Amino acid sequence: MKKYALLLSLAILFAFAASAFADEGMWLYERFPSSKVKQKYGWAPDQKWLDHVRLASVRMGASASFVSPNGLVFTNHHVGAGCVHDISTTQHDYMKEGFYAGDQANEPKCPGLQVSVLTDIQDVSADVQAAAKTGMSEAEAGTAQRQFMSKLEKECSDPEHNVRCETVTLYSGGMYHLYKYKLFKDVRLVMAPEFDAAFFGGDPDNFTYPRYDLDITFFRIYEDGKPIHSADYLPFSTTGVKEGDLIFVSGNPGSTGRLLTHAQMEYLRDIAYPARIKSLNRGVQSLLAFSKVNDENARAAERVLFGYQNSYKAIVGYQSGLLDKKLMAGHEADEKKFRATLGAKPDLKDSAAAFDSIAKAVDFQRKNFVRVNNVENPVGGRLANIARTLVRVADERQKPNDQRLRGFQDQQLPAMQVQLMNPVPVYKPLEILQVTNTLSDLQEALGADDAFIKQVLNGKTPADRAAELINGTKLNDLAFRKELWDGGATAINAAADPLIVLMKQVDPEARKIRKDFEDNVDAVVRKNGGILAKARFAIYGETTAPDATGTLRLNYGVVKGYTLNGKHIPYFTTFAGAFEHEKANGAKPPYVLPASYHKAKDAGTLKLDTPIDTVNTADSIGGNSGSPTVNKKGEIIGILFDGNIESLPWNFFFDDTVGRTVITDSRGIIEALQHIYHAQPLADELLNAGKPAAAPEAAPKKPVAKAPAVEKKEADKK
Repeated sequence: MKKYALLLSLAILFAFAASAFADEGMWLYERFPSSKVKQKYGWAPDQKWLDHVRLASVRMGASASFVSPNGLVFTNHHVGAGCVHDISTTQHDYMKEGFYAGDQANEPKCPGLQVSVLTDIQDVSADVQAAAKTGMSEAEAGTAQRQFMSKLEKECSDPEHNVRCETVTLYSGGMYHLYKYKLFKDVRLVMAPEFDAAFFGGDPDNFTYPRYDLDITFFRIYEDGKPIHSADYLPFSTTGVKEGDLIFVSGNPGSTGRLLTHAQMEYLRDIAYPARIKSLNRGVQSLLAFSKVNDENARAAERVLFGYQNSYKAIVGYQSGLLDKKLMAGHEADEKKFRATLGAKPDLKDSAAAFDSIAKAVDFQRKNFVRVNNVENPVGGRLANIARTLVRVADERQKPNDQRLRGFQDQQLPAMQVQLMNPVPVYKPLEILQVTNTLSDLQEALGADDAFIKQVLNGKTPADRAAELINGTKLNDLAFRKELWDGGATAINAAADPLIVLMKQVDPEARKIRKDFEDNVDAVVRKNGGILAKARFAIYGETTAPDATGTLRLNYGVVKGYTLNGKHIPYFTTFAGAFEHEKANGAKPPYVLPASYHKAKDAGTLKLDTPIDTVNTADSIGGNSGSPTVNKKGEIIGILFDGNIESLPWNFFFDDTVGRTVITDSRGIIEALQHIYHAQPLADELLNAGKPAAAPEAAPKKPVAKAPAVEKKEADKK
């Protein structure tokens, strides 16, 4: 990991002053800085452009977009891999083989996958802030605001018509927006390349550049058994990009901490991140060993392993910024300057005390980290999560909607039910491994003599307890899960299933821990973060984007290579470079291109000089995966799938000197569809915006995949 010694001007983080890095920001669509972009680049999107790109952008776990009027949706392979994995069988591993439906009749449904489109945004800041009445304690104010947000969401949502609303907290409570989403539940797979093409270079190349990945997957959205008509979609560019071109990234960045106080950053650096890194490393090593046992283990663990490896590298990268003494010293100095600025203004000087209140909340986090981090979610794996959700749903549904835990309101239950009733088979050996890992973490964190760990382990080792819980549960049976969902508290209380019994036993302590956190941390940060945000607005206006919240943002930058350690890194790579990279690494996993690549190369039909991946300076972070990257015309010029290692400290400190966002180029995608996968109809749909497709250039070199069905015997086995 490189040392990031470039000292940034961090005043913007606490003073909303102008930044030296003018392209920084994950901007709200409703507050996009068009005048700033126009001043620098001579062009900026108008409201019509913004509305069009917003409506064409969707959320499906991470980011995605409509790319034809026929409901065709485009995202990364690693975002859509759940479906590819879930529809695979022992006869066809589509992660390994790749998948192309060929026509709509062969597009299989993706179990549990949902797509949401942001259709409306309302500023509800005044109403949510007013819910915290004068004289309320911070805990009381936090409860009142959570209840009011639940009320807003209930009134806005319409589950019968798949409309769901959520209140988004911005600037740590300085602003609140109500987002309305249209939810689509019939999502079908159209095309996915082989895993070896999508993740060429594997974990060693992850968060690096140059890259040569075809990290793409296509889905189609259906309603009433027919593809939807999507009026707003993003056509593919045929000309691509060149150095210096202005580009835009539309997606759902997950979380950043650029507006955190210094105390909050120190907590992450000293407590939270080290614990998370240690746990992830344990998971990675155990999953690697598990995968070596046999091919079925490897197939079952592939997605989970990718997630652990990806998270491990990401958090190590985030931590590198916090460990940089110069960056942290600059951040601390700028916070002190901002406090001094507040103290010099009579109408704002009382706001400075908000820093102390947040520091007190952070102190609570430090002292209670072990229990907060481990007790609320004590057991890992899919089946344990199902058990915990069923237990809480049964309890929460008995309460008035606005008095439930956040996340369990009426408007959220339909989506939750879809996830719980996902018919994908469960591989119990993998579940046992995941439960063993989390129980081991829990025992190590709390100590063997702790009353809670004794209750959870019931006198057994983590491995033995995990085997007992998973081998004894029936939650892998879809009918049993449905029985518990429909039966509510009565069915849950009568169930003798070991996972259900355990979750019922630990839930009172878990709820207490959650309540303590909400009252002593969340409510305090919400109130005092809002005070600081208002103070910044008063002094500097809204000149900085809020931290990422997993909701839709628009970022911008330019296509640009960079120089690292005296070596110039070009902005693009090519298919020829991919073959050279394979050869340079001995053509051994994970540097093995699929046979389909070599066939196309040997046939002479693949244009080897076609760009496959490019880099740009647009701001991004985890959650931006799958984000459409567009030009001024609103045309797809690529899809974001990664950032280089140098971009990882962007979680806290943005610097585009060498940090870059990495995308799969539209030219490489079309070239691959036409000459590697012989998917000319799909290429035509992308290029011709739904016009009648041309005939394929040649018959497919392998049979078109038919919509697979999960056999009952396989579901029972797993």
